[in-house]
Amino acid sequence: ADMLYPKSQSECLDFNLFQNPTSEYRGTPFWSWNCKLTKELIEKQIDVFRQMGFGGFHVHPRTGLETVYLSREYLEFVKHANEYGKEKGMLCWLYDEDRFPSGTAGGIVTENLKYRSRHLLLTQVYRADMCENQQEFNLLIEKGQKPKGYYITSYQIVLKNGELDTYRQVSADANISVGKLWHVYLQLAEEEPWYNDQTYVDALNPRAVEKFIEVTHQQYYQTMGGEFGKTIPAIFTDEPHVKGKMALPFAETNSDASISFTDDFAQTYEQEYGVCFWDILPEILWELPDQKVSVHRYHYHDHLAERFVSSFTDTIASWCNKHNIALTGHYLSERTLYSQTLALSDAMRCYRSMQLPGIDILCDQKELSTAKQAVSVARQYGREGVLSELYGVTHWDYDFKGHKLQGDWQAALGITIRCHHLSYMSMEGEAKRDWPASISYQSPWYEKYSFIENHFSRLNTVLTRGKPVVKVGVIHPIESFWISYGPVDQTQTIRDQMDLDFENLMQWLLYGTVDFDLISESLLPQLCQSPSNPLQVGEMEYDTIVVPNCRMLRSSTVERLEEFVRHGGKLVFAGAVPALVDALPSNRVQLLAESSTIVAMNRQELLEALKDDRVVEIRQTNGKLSENLFYQMRQDNEEQWLFICHVNRKKNLTDIPENYQIRIRGEWGVTLYDTQNGETAQVAASYIDGDTQLDAQLFAEDSLLLRLAKLREKTVHQNTELLKNLSLVHFDTKPDYL
Repeated sequence: ADMLYPKSQSECLDFNLFQNPTSEYRGTPFWSWNCKLTKELIEKQIDVFRQMGFGGFHVHPRTGLETVYLSREYLEFVKHANEYGKEKGMLCWLYDEDRFPSGTAGGIVTENLKYRSRHLLLTQVYRADMCENQQEFNLLIEKGQKPKGYYITSYQIVLKNGELDTYRQVSADANISVGKLWHVYLQLAEEEPWYNDQTYVDALNPRAVEKFIEVTHQQYYQTMGGEFGKTIPAIFTDEPHVKGKMALPFAETNSDASISFTDDFAQTYEQEYGVCFWDILPEILWELPDQKVSVHRYHYHDHLAERFVSSFTDTIASWCNKHNIALTGHYLSERTLYSQTLALSDAMRCYRSMQLPGIDILCDQKELSTAKQAVSVARQYGREGVLSELYGVTHWDYDFKGHKLQGDWQAALGITIRCHHLSYMSMEGEAKRDWPASISYQSPWYEKYSFIENHFSRLNTVLTRGKPVVKVGVIHPIESFWISYGPVDQTQTIRDQMDLDFENLMQWLLYGTVDFDLISESLLPQLCQSPSNPLQVGEMEYDTIVVPNCRMLRSSTVERLEEFVRHGGKLVFAGAVPALVDALPSNRVQLLAESSTIVAMNRQELLEALKDDRVVEIRQTNGKLSENLFYQMRQDNEEQWLFICHVNRKKNLTDIPENYQIRIRGEWGVTLYDTQNGETAQVAASYIDGDTQLDAQLFAEDSLLLRLAKLREKTVHQNTELLKNLSLVHFDTKPDYL
């Protein structure tokens, strides 16, 4: 259902909408409620947001809030903000937690010990302070006591050269002559002031998540459910994750270890794989001899991802669906293979049921993988847009150039909803140190900020239309990372290499202007039921598939790639060809590779292998490929739209123009849409071998938005003097169109 951008469904872009974009295309900052709330304060600041060019706000409780969170009084203030915003034509976005991470409702959920986060503790120390079994533990909880956890089992673990020689379950008081005795406990999270003296939630327990919905979402629905899907488009969930997953520092360690877990995990694991979890637990932490890969370790990480996503995201998204509101927000640690393995197992799977997937970009980092993961899932599932919590921790001296560049590269990668971090309601007390700057009246430039917002909202009226033109799909390598998640002293270098390869891949393709989507192996079976060529993945289709230096693939992925190749699809292996299928040795991928392209994992060979998949090539006048531009191409009925922008800040002379030659697949009449002033101009082009060529002159923060229309009469454009000065968004002068 198109709830957020119904206007984007029109036959063609309404030019008046481009000039004066409505609220849904405009930014919606995190509005930090961090003091004593009053109606006057709320109204005054909404007026400021309107003046800044924003289309709404996210009501975001933060440290310093004096009104009791989720109290009747608090909910009335949220309702008032929504009503006043509605008068001003603005949207009110909700937020599901007291601060972050989401899931505890400010500790209300986790006052109940049954809903507290828990993990497995492995230790060589017998813990007399733990319950002897789960029954005793549950009994004490029923009586209102606070047990720390309970004993499960013990292992005799014998290592040889740091690898698992043998392991077996034994009793806690076993007398062993070789190896070490390790005890396993389920441990409850410790209480912390941050969670209002409770703990984080057990995100693997659907009962806990249902309690969270009852306390939070249900209350908002009772207070203002009539506006859900109208002035209240979505509710934001912030940094949910799974606690307790770590790798051993050294195989021969004496220190404690922990892995993510919940009470019935062993049962569901056994139902899924037909293997008793306690029979294989040591393989999750220690390496097998002779570089052998543990299929059980692979299953653990996969099952954990499935438990987390089905329990947390799917449960909340399904409630949102029934109540006409979108679930948006972002997960903890999305960026690297390592960070997502630690906190989520699998970032892309997390977005599958979110109506508006989202990301978070802090400290002005170029998290290309973070954006690509979320946007790829959104495209494949046909979601309307993707949110980014952006500008966080950029400090008081961060200028408009920074705001434009950081917003532009994300827009080029598919971000449509800008959630500015952070607009402080107050700067009293701790707020002074709360990850500045404040993107609100406290910053001297706030009255001029609509300059930035108008640019992005105009851009959004275009980039929410039609469908992205993407020819390349890249298999996400996360599952190859899991099988390498062993003791740090033995597996760190292979893991670092995989993360480096992943980061390089993003950079080589994006800076080389070859757009692509990532393909999640866990989502592929659902999204691609009858593979052929091109490979249909949900709403998207790819002419070329790249497998980037993976150690393993799932058999379900291999089946689809085999069919794709059989139908003449182009398959490229970059780097090593996987020798494992479903974590077991297999030559099946090797055989597939024989009828595919194999290139080294390097920029030159990869770009060369994908040159036929290019829709845009941008070169400097010295012939070099551009190195600091991203693009997005969209098909909009008969037309196409092309957005090109800078990514990184220029370090030196910013008054020197950069001259580019832009070559676009197909023959088009080109119109420049100026996002800074809402005007348009014809662009002269020349036509070479069925391509359209433009000359453009850009300065350091410029971006270009071009409308490409089918040519009626080519001769008119032949030999036209090329437009030398296709120069756009200057921050000091208005561009002159020649």
